[in-house]
Amino acid sequence: MRDDIIDSRQLLAFKTLAETGSFTLAAKQLNLTQSAVSHSIKALEDDLGCALINRLGRKIHLTEAGDIFLAAAERIHQRMHRVRSELEALSRWGAGRLRIGAGTTACQYILPTVIREFRQTFPDCQLSISPNDAKELMDELRGNEIDLAFTLAPLSDDDIECQTVFEDTLQFAVAPSHPWANRKVAPGSEIDEQTFVTYSKRSLTFESIRRHFRNEGHTFSKVIELGSMEAIKELVKIGIGVGIIAPWVTQKEAHEGSIFLLSPSRKALKRSWGVCYVKGRRLSLMEETFIGLCESACDCLEQ
Repeated sequence: MRDDIIDSRQLLAFKTLAETGSFTLAAKQLNLTQSAVSHSIKALEDDLGCALINRLGRKIHLTEAGDIFLAAAERIHQRMHRVRSELEALSRWGAGRLRIGAGTTACQYILPTVIREFRQTFPDCQLSISPNDAKELMDELRGNEIDLAFTLAPLSDDDIECQTVFEDTLQFAVAPSHPWANRKVAPGSEIDEQTFVTYSKRSLTFESIRRHFRNEGHTFSKVIELGSMEAIKELVKIGIGVGIIAPWVTQKEAHEGSIFLLSPSRKALKRSWGVCYVKGRRLSLMEETFIGLCESACDCLEQ
């Protein structure tokens, strides 16, 4: 079975000839010479290996193969029109799609505000959100599964561009009954005795925490890992361990006094957040707007 593609110009010439029933009329409609139309039909018949028309003087009649091919040609022509309409729709203001990837924490605490503002500007945009950890999001960007990833900035990826949105500082979170509750800085001599409740070991957050602890001379060996900030906060509240959380995630709990925050050391434990995309790709207006809205939303976070 042949797998080469039928010439679209020959297909259009045949469809027009079948509809007009005349080489003269078909040539006039296509703005071609009769010879050019005749040559296209002959080349198409040679390509298909069968006769599509019978010439009866100045009139033409379709063969059985011609009837079958005309039905297929009409379907193809309609589909091509739909594709053109869909592509033209992309140029209209606010149309098209935007595929966003983000960490679960960003999805819960930051993106709702961003999405609400984005929808007001681009109500016709097909917006989708893919929650995942930073490493997986980088793979989704490379595989063209998402357009932008709002996440912790990757350590080093030569093929990924990351536009920094904001920086935050991780702190220890403890229950009101914990001995550290009224301290501003954790006592270094007691840190290795604690059990820490942290985000998944596969995450960039965990890697940055472990690197910070090692630089400070701590073992960071007693760890409970969870995939949800809400779960981490609940364990902290009941005194199971010391959480390591950004202040903007615990605003409600800090205000009501169910969680106390303190610095893990004299040296701040900082993270950098950004919107990532494949390097060298030109961003659309919708993508630029989304990044700007992320920056605005993060400006409002309490640090």
